[in-house]
Amino acid sequence: MKVAEFLSKAARALGVPLVFKASYDKANRTSLRSFRGPGLERGLGILAAIKKRFGLPVLTDIHDPAQVDPAAEVVDVIQIPAFLSRQTDLLLEAGRSGAVVNIKKGQFLSPWDFRHAVEKIASTGNHRILITERGTTFGYNNLVVDMRSVAAMKAWGYPVVLDVTHALQLPGGEGKRSGGQPEFIEPLARAGVAAGADGVFMEVHDHPSRALSDGAHALDLRLFKPLAKRLRDLARFVRKLR
Repeated sequence: MKVAEFLSKAARALGVPLVFKASYDKANRTSLRSFRGPGLERGLGILAAIKKRFGLPVLTDIHDPAQVDPAAEVVDVIQIPAFLSRQTDLLLEAGRSGAVVNIKKGQFLSPWDFRHAVEKIASTGNHRILITERGTTFGYNNLVVDMRSVAAMKAWGYPVVLDVTHALQLPGGEGKRSGGQPEFIEPLARAGVAAGADGVFMEVHDHPSRALSDGAHALDLRLFKPLAKRLRDLARFVRKLR
């Protein structure tokens, strides 16, 4: 609630659209002992309260076809996690829900190969699709973003989002948990916007070092508004050049 209130006020002040994302279950954890979240029922209840109180569209990820209907009753956008982006039954069920579907490109896929996953969703007649780039595995414990992927995937006619924080994750880089390189969030975000990305996805936290999940690559909440302002201005400039 605290984060949602802060982001809602910042977005209104800047005149930029914002979708609030949180997970009821972080199923893809490095260690069995890692925190996963409040669970489906309680988590969706919190998201419903945020949506009602702040008027924000909300997004959450799903991990199983059985979770699609409960999630679609609450959230505006259903997200397919990167590691599940080839799961045909999950993609088809998400498409049939009628909700907007944000599908994250698997770290193991090229942008050109990813079209097959997007077409699975579109085959249901649902073309309310967002495509999110989050980097490609580059050796051990490292990801890299190829900016060509933004242009390649935009050619399919769907908005492309760049996940600038998960792209800076170092999977398993700290042994029992993932590491990260948050110092590169801004340059990567600027590069993505300049390359034509339609949106930017970022994990934020008021105390990243205390975060129960993804803290190693999260943006400090205090840095969000000035960064969002710079990205907004850059996006306006880039679009004037088209």
